[in-house]
Amino acid sequence: MIRLVIVDDQALVREGLSLILGAQPDLDVVAELPDGAALLELLNDEPGIADVILLDLYLPGEDGVQILRRVRDVKVLMLTTVGRAVDVQRALAAGADGFVLKDASGLELAAAVRSAYAGMTALSSSAAQLLWPSQAGPPPDAGARLRGLTLREREVLTLLGRGLSNQDIARDLVLAERTVKVHVSNVLAKLAVSSRTQAALVARDWS
Repeated sequence: MIRLVIVDDQALVREGLSLILGAQPDLDVVAELPDGAALLELLNDEPGIADVILLDLYLPGEDGVQILRRVRDVKVLMLTTVGRAVDVQRALAAGADGFVLKDASGLELAAAVRSAYAGMTALSSSAAQLLWPSQAGPPPDAGARLRGLTLREREVLTLLGRGLSNQDIARDLVLAERTVKVHVSNVLAKLAVSSRTQAALVARDWS
C-alpha cells in the first residue's frame, strides 16, 4: 500500500481527494491536514508515516514550495487549482516529485501518485500544458522537437527510453536527483508530451 497524506486548506477538497484516492486498492490516505505547519508537526511526531504527500501549492502562512523545502525522505506531489508555468518550474526545482492540477481525473491523479512513489517525475496533462502553452505551439515534427533538446536532456531522454527512474538516471549521469527532475520536466515540455511513457516512445523512435 502507498500511504498518502493530503495537505489542503479547503476541507471539501481534502475530503474529495481522500474519497477518490482512498477508493484505489493500493492507496491508503493516512492523514488529511489543513496547512504546512500541521504537516511538519506530523512528520516530526511520526517519521515515516507517509510514502507520498499531496501538497497544495497555495497554503496559508508558508506556501507549498516553502514547506516542500523542509520535507525530507518522502515523495511530494504538488497540487493546485490554477497554476502557471513558473509555479511548475519552481516546484520541480525545489525538489517536488510531480505537479498536478486539480482538474485532473481521479485516474490521472492516482497514476501521478504511483509515478511519484516509483521515483518518476509526475506531471498531469494540464501541468505539462502549462510548460508548453498551446498558443505558442510545439515544433511541427518530432525531429524539430528533438533538436530543441540540450545534450544533457537528450541523455536523460535516452535513459527514460530504457525505463530508468529519476534515481537511476541521477546515478548513471552523476547528478543530483533534484537536477534530474528538472531535466525530465524540460524534456516533457519540449517534446509536448505529458508522461514519461510518451517520452520513452519518442526516445525509442529516435534511437
